[in-house]
Amino acid sequence: MYNGRILTMEDNREIFSGEVWINNSEIERVICYATNKKEDTKESFDREIDLQENLLMPGFKNAHAHAPMTFLRSYADDLPLQQWLFEKVFPMEAKLLPEDMKWLSKLAIMEYVTSGITSSFEMYLNLDMLAQAAMETGFRMVLCGPINSQFGTAKEAVEQLKKWYECYNERDSLVSMHLGFHAEYTTPKEMLYEIAKLARDKKAPVYTHNSETEKEVLECKERYHLSPTKYLNSIGMFEYGGGGFHCNYLDEEDMDIFKEKKLYVVTNPASNMKLASGIAPITRLLEKGVKVAIGTDGPASNNCLDMFREMFLVTGLQKLVTKKADAMNSYDVLKMATVGSAEAMRLSNCKTIAKGQKADLIIIDLKQPNMQPLHNIEKNIVYSGSKQNVILTMVNGNILYEKGEFFIGVDKEEVYKKANEIANRCKL
Repeated sequence: MYNGRILTMEDNREIFSGEVWINNSEIERVICYATNKKEDTKESFDREIDLQENLLMPGFKNAHAHAPMTFLRSYADDLPLQQWLFEKVFPMEAKLLPEDMKWLSKLAIMEYVTSGITSSFEMYLNLDMLAQAAMETGFRMVLCGPINSQFGTAKEAVEQLKKWYECYNERDSLVSMHLGFHAEYTTPKEMLYEIAKLARDKKAPVYTHNSETEKEVLECKERYHLSPTKYLNSIGMFEYGGGGFHCNYLDEEDMDIFKEKKLYVVTNPASNMKLASGIAPITRLLEKGVKVAIGTDGPASNNCLDMFREMFLVTGLQKLVTKKADAMNSYDVLKMATVGSAEAMRLSNCKTIAKGQKADLIIIDLKQPNMQPLHNIEKNIVYSGSKQNVILTMVNGNILYEKGEFFIGVDKEEVYKKANEIANRCKL
């Protein structure tokens, strides 16, 4: 890829004119024209892409999602979280067949790549089906344990979690796995203790929904006289790190635990705003040194798998709640959506454009009205960017999306047909 503007997302490196060479799944060479005179190369490439002075950057990483919930898009809207979840979502999900989850995940993956998302952190009922969808389409996916009361006894649940964990971390592939459970309020105490023990045995991080609503926090305090963060920490859940999804209602002591245990907060502003769940205290978390990543949450609550919208809301909502227009610098938000989310997902080889990093890259069209003039490209991406600016999405060195066309091993119309069939069947 040559003749482009390159945003590596490395610390303190500004956008420069240059090119990037890719060998199989990895970045082989990054060339800055200002320091390396552009010369005709004798190298032979399978394909050369003229970037035409558009922007090449690392792909966005969606650090929290539930891909198969595409079948619930616009089905259960305008309801508070608990009613939405227990009265609408859970009953519909109970009707899903395993194969359904694979097709629905493929639909989500199509939406991801149109938004420049090159990897996602997925929690759902049948992780094997999500893994198959990722491998069949060529998408990078990190799985997160979905354990809750639906998984039988504590022993049965943890055996399943252990099986998944060992299966998806035993080889180098597009799919990896982290320990996790749905939430404190949906997971029996005995299971939580067993998951914490497994995490210590494996020296592994643990991830879960945490303090998403005031109701969740108050009920946990009624049960244990502790917030979800304090309770889970008290049973040794986070000895090897991990993170929390949402985290809208963390108090100062909770934040201190996140800092001490090196836990990541994954904020999901669109979903939390739409469900009226709350706004995460991102500004305060950053002041305390807590690491923050960004996710979309699922397409039943968002309803859009669009990192551009999430980035704008992360910075916009923090400005609003703090009443400070200079809160949440746009570049910091862009870094959360790329490097920060990659670190939260433990994708250390997918963070930046540098030699040896995985070729998980996107091209941003700067020659659209919403990107002009080019006073500051990074600010344009966060404040005015949209899916229309994504020209190409590459994962592991393979192009999955380019100029409106998908290259994921399945026809888009077949995916749409299957998704609608599943949704209609589950409503009966």
